[in-house]
Amino acid sequence: MKEAVAILCAGGPAPGINTVISSVTKIFLQNGYDVLGIHGGYKSLIANEPEFDYLDFEFADLIYSRGGSALKMSRYKPKDNEFKDDFFRRHNVKLLVTIGGDDTASTANRLSKYLVEKKLDVKNIHVPKTIDNDLPLEEGTPTFGYHSAKEEGVRLATTIYEDARTSGNWFVVSAMGREAGHLAFGIGTACHYPMIIIPEMFNKTKMSFDKIIKLVISSMVKRRIMGIDYGVAIISEGVFHFMSEEEIINTKINFTYDEHGHPELGNVSKSHIFNMLTQQELKQHRIVVKSRPNELGYELRCCRPIAYDLNYATRLGLGVFILFQKGFTGCMVTVGRKGDITPLFLKDVEDEKGKVKPRLVNIESENVQLIFKNNLHYITKADYRAAKKYLKDPEEFDFYRILEWEE
Repeated sequence: MKEAVAILCAGGPAPGINTVISSVTKIFLQNGYDVLGIHGGYKSLIANEPEFDYLDFEFADLIYSRGGSALKMSRYKPKDNEFKDDFFRRHNVKLLVTIGGDDTASTANRLSKYLVEKKLDVKNIHVPKTIDNDLPLEEGTPTFGYHSAKEEGVRLATTIYEDARTSGNWFVVSAMGREAGHLAFGIGTACHYPMIIIPEMFNKTKMSFDKIIKLVISSMVKRRIMGIDYGVAIISEGVFHFMSEEEIINTKINFTYDEHGHPELGNVSKSHIFNMLTQQELKQHRIVVKSRPNELGYELRCCRPIAYDLNYATRLGLGVFILFQKGFTGCMVTVGRKGDITPLFLKDVEDEKGKVKPRLVNIESENVQLIFKNNLHYITKADYRAAKKYLKDPEEFDFYRILEWEE
């Protein structure tokens, strides 16, 4: 029986997945291996009869530039006691290639340790994928899929800004991002949005909906002072990951609840929540501003990868073979700034529970501070007198005071 490599995709889609699958398939077929594409992620892998296909060159060549994933995905995260080695033994698998984000990498980390305990010679190499850009790679090195999702996001967000300008309205936009604000920050910066709100901004104060909404209104009032009656505020959905359940329920939004009594956030539009709360606050201050919600999320995940990600994902796929040849396992494949392929070992980026730590926006960096302090519109002490026309207490809407930053 020929030696084989198996490919598994987990989590949510990201542009470039098919490019990785294609590149891994082509390089391993060329070197005499069978390539098995597993459908259904880890859930299928641990099933009694995993669903998979033998991949060939024609299949790989057909999918390399497409969006989405030719291998069905799943978010299922098996427990340690669910791991099995049957599939690897039965098909003579020598390498498991996992494509995914931090949860997929964390599961791969645990699975890698399991295979070692079983004394099974199966290596595991992880390919870092996520539009959230939150895997702990070297600062400035993106996860594949991020730039394509950002490009599509900017295309849509630019038309939203034009609509705001044309209609003299505001839009409150929510962008995907889980715990990190990379995507919202990248889109908002590219589109010159007057307000960008990401979780990392609240590094010196406790996050709350009240503070988020005050930041939005701070921008609205500042633009009014400037004689501008339109704008867009973009908020990373990652802020929800730092809210208490009580804070979320107190929004008075009509949530559905899961079997444990927790609000099911995936069933509601985050932008709708932010916009409703903004309108409620505006009415309290008798400020008339029309605003509309808009969500940037699922439409970004399966777009066609741009040239950057087509190139990058190809290098990552070929890099898997390079690392495998060198005997590496339990690692992520990375491409350095000079194009060199290097392993990033999962054990070096895990927390005490074995979970891969997310990479957040470096809020203190000059690159980020440049945008927040020079490219946004918000109330500062210098605006208090002019803002009195709209707000009884302008200091409550002072950007620096809300975040407890130094001006």
